[in-house]
Amino acid sequence: MIVGDEELLVERAIGEVAASVRARDPDAEVIDLAPGGLEPGRISELTSPSLFGGGKVLVIRSAQDLGKDLTAEVLKYARDPADDVVLVAVHHGGAKGKALVDGLTKLKARKIACPKVTKMGERVDFVRAEIRRSGGKISPDAARGLLDAVGNDLRELAAACSQLVADTGGKVDDAAVARYYRGRAEVSGFTVADKAIDGHLAEALEQLRWALATGVAPVLIVSALAQGVRGLAKVGGAPRGARGAALAKDLGMPPWKIERVQKQLRGWSGDGVARALTAVAEADAQVKGGAADPAYALEKTVADIVAARG
Repeated sequence: MIVGDEELLVERAIGEVAASVRARDPDAEVIDLAPGGLEPGRISELTSPSLFGGGKVLVIRSAQDLGKDLTAEVLKYARDPADDVVLVAVHHGGAKGKALVDGLTKLKARKIACPKVTKMGERVDFVRAEIRRSGGKISPDAARGLLDAVGNDLRELAAACSQLVADTGGKVDDAAVARYYRGRAEVSGFTVADKAIDGHLAEALEQLRWALATGVAPVLIVSALAQGVRGLAKVGGAPRGARGAALAKDLGMPPWKIERVQKQLRGWSGDGVARALTAVAEADAQVKGGAADPAYALEKTVADIVAARG
């Protein structure tokens, strides 16, 4: 029983079941079924012993739409399953068709949960698991950077994780994400900001030049710097003792980002944050027409932010 509607996870679960059956019986047939093409009696027919032998994997898609009669057939088979026929019911979750889920649960069917991955923390966990699946390692910050670059589609993320491990030899850090996705404005700008706020001047300048060389607009980089420094000010100015969901709601920031900024704040004073805010405000004016050389203005801003730290 596969419950959930995260397509990539559902397809993987079906593939793993089929692979385990074919490991025992290489000639086992995988049959995909949909409720719209099923008539009462068809499931009983397909699960009956074959004169020619051979195993089967019956995959019933959208099992929540089976209806009363077909649900009864599935449960009847599940009470006394054949050794050479494995039945996989894919249910999208929710109340519709719940009788099937409840019935299979009572019969102790193996359950694989494939819910939608919607929260940032869940997506970070998915990326880290994908990297491990491919034989590599990735830090939480690099995982978030990859999410910023690629987006939330699990298929694209899985492909990116596999490619990164292949290209880097397995160790995936911020620099690797920036190197392979440096054409993405979101990664380049925020990577520059993170390096500057963490006090790594040489790395911040390297990422800045990289971003500019690949066509990232100076105004986007200033925006990323401003967001990073404003985050320090917001979290640093929060009431003492505030935490968790209440703090996230008050600041309008997700909990994972608050935790990240709190770590960054350990190297900052209130005066330093104020100087950094002034630096990014000046940079904003300069890249919007006030400076003859926006690249030089950005380099000076990064240096000023690093100098303000401490």
